[in-house]
Formats: sequence, structure tokens, C-alpha cells
Amino acid sequence: MKTFSYIILLSLFLFSCKENVVKKTETASEAMQIATPEISEVTSFKGQQVTGISVTHEGRIFVNFPRWRTGVTNSVVEVLSATTNTPFPNKEWNSWEIGAKIEANKFVGVQSVVAFEDLLYVLDTRSPLFKAVVDAPRVFVFNINTKKLEHTYIFSEGSYHSNSYINDLRIDKKNNRIYFTDSGNSGLVILERTTGTFTRILDDHKSTAAALDYLTFANGKWTNTVNSDGIALDDKNDKLYYHALSGYNLYSIPTNALLLEDELEIEKAVNFETKTSAPDGMIFDENGILYYADLEHNKIMYRKPDNSIQTLIRGDAIKWADTFSIYNNYLYFTNSRINEVTADISDMVFTVNKIALPNK
Repeated sequence: MKTFSYIILLSLFLFSCKENVVKKTETASEAMQIATPEISEVTSFKGQQVTGISVTHEGRIFVNFPRWRTGVTNSVVEVLSATTNTPFPNKEWNSWEIGAKIEANKFVGVQSVVAFEDLLYVLDTRSPLFKAVVDAPRVFVFNINTKKLEHTYIFSEGSYHSNSYINDLRIDKKNNRIYFTDSGNSGLVILERTTGTFTRILDDHKSTAAALDYLTFANGKWTNTVNSDGIALDDKNDKLYYHALSGYNLYSIPTNALLLEDELEIEKAVNFETKTSAPDGMIFDENGILYYADLEHNKIMYRKPDNSIQTLIRGDAIKWADTFSIYNNYLYFTNSRINEVTADISDMVFTVNKIALPNK
């Protein structure tokens, strides 16, 4: 009898130990599932609202500051360290001020920078203060190493409107083209790099037009209408993705459809992909994963090739994740804090951050 009781007690003890091991394993598993990668601050700018960022294949970091107000120190800088940056290509190119004479070799209103191979593409809206363009929008192409201006692409008449705000660009090496979004007057613009010819498509089309006139944040409504803004190229599947900032609809179009001359045929090729959060910039990684922000909820999201959508990270360290760039398996992004901005930003700090991408 004593032997039988001992066996029962031993069995209960072993079962209890097993249960504790299982619970600890489950707790550890749950912790791994909810663990989020850490955000590292790369650099910060006080009183200077950074929006665009691009990291070269060698890890050099370039950022830009749109001229949405007076007091912008530089339009484009290279980040050398957490505390040091230098005007690119030099101080003179960055010296224009609102009200001054427009000059060919000075930045007026830079909205985006994109490093591609050994070149830096600087998109100048020529639209300071969000007002009518004062000169044709253009793309300055610099050699990153020599800082020499290699080429200037000037938007032709008909490829933009007086209220255009050419917002972002993606380079299609396969077709030797550059694609742009226009967030002022909705539409996309295509540049044939060989000929320098610009073509405007999907002008005021439902896929490029804003669907909302405000976004909702914890601090209240942000009342603005921003059209086609984010743009991303899936060069594995040869599809161009784009998204109005004021809206929740993600669209795509095959790049071969962008070769068509018939506007109606181009419109037929547009594909509604899915409902998403309201983002600003977007980018694909080499695995075909699309990264974008959820501006209203302080998140960075990603959409996998199987169309599932997941959260990469959320929290107060995300303050309008504006533009993305990928280098060495890190996602770099700017916090432009657009919804928080008032007339005076002199005491506001705008950051550049990076976060490790999840293993796929």
C-alpha cells in the first residue's frame, strides 16, 4: 500500500514538473511572438523637418528637407555621424531662400532623394511653401563620389500642373524609366531616361486621387487632402505600386502596361490590391515584402508576398514614419511628425531611425 501511494505521489510530482516546463516553454514562445525589434536613432535635427532618406549600397546616408517654410538651412545633406552632416553636393546648391531669384543650379523645394548605384537623384518640386510651382519640376542627378552634376531632367509642359507637387520616385532599371507620384494634382509621371521624355498618366484617376479629406490621430484630426504619394517598385514581379496618402487603398499596375500609349488601356491595367492603413512612403525589400507606415496609429506595417499584413513595430518612437530605405537588413526611416507641426518648429526634434528587419 505504501509502495502504491509512493508511486502515485511520484507520478503527481513528475506531472507537475512537466506542466511547469510546458508553461515556461509556452511563456517563452509567447514572448518570442510578441517581441519587437528595437529602434535605433541614427541622427536628429532640431528645428529642421526631415522627410526623405536614401542609403547607398555602401551605407552612405542622404536626407532632405522640403522648403515648406522659411528657415530651412539645407535642402540635401549627407549624414556623416550621429552629430555631423554636410550639405550635398555643396553649400552653394543649398543656399536658395524663399523670395530669392530662381537659379538653375540651386535647390528650391526638394521632396525626395533616391540613391541608385553611384548616383543620387534629387527631386525638386520647384514648389516652395506648397504654393504653385515657380519653375518646372526637375530631377538633378549627381555622382555620389565626385559630387558632380551628371544630368538634369526637367519636366515638360503637360507632364505637370500649376498645382502639382511631384512627390516621390522609383527607378526601373529593366525598362530604363523613372516613375513619379504627384500628390498635388493626382497622377503618375513616367520619364524615359534615354530620351528625357516625360509622360503623364492616370491624371485625376480614382486610383491616384485622395479618398479622404482628413486623417485621425490621437491629438485630433489632420485635415488635408493628399493624392498619390507613396510609390514602390516590385522589380521581381514587374509591378508598380502606389497609394494616396489620404486614403486606405493600395493600387498596382504592371510595368509593361506603362509602355502602352492608350490611356484607356492603361486604366484597365490598374489593379486594386488591398485595403491598408494610410501610409506615406513605401518600399519593397529583396524578398518582395512591402513596408509602409500606419500613420494614424504610430506603426510600421509590412505586406508579405502571400498578401498577409503584419505589424513590424508600433509605439511613440514612430512619429509619422515618412520615407524608407533599406541597407544591410535594416529599415531606415524618417520621423517627419507632419501631423504635430504648427507654425513654429524651432523646438521640435525630427529623427532618422533604423530597425532590424525580421528574418524571413
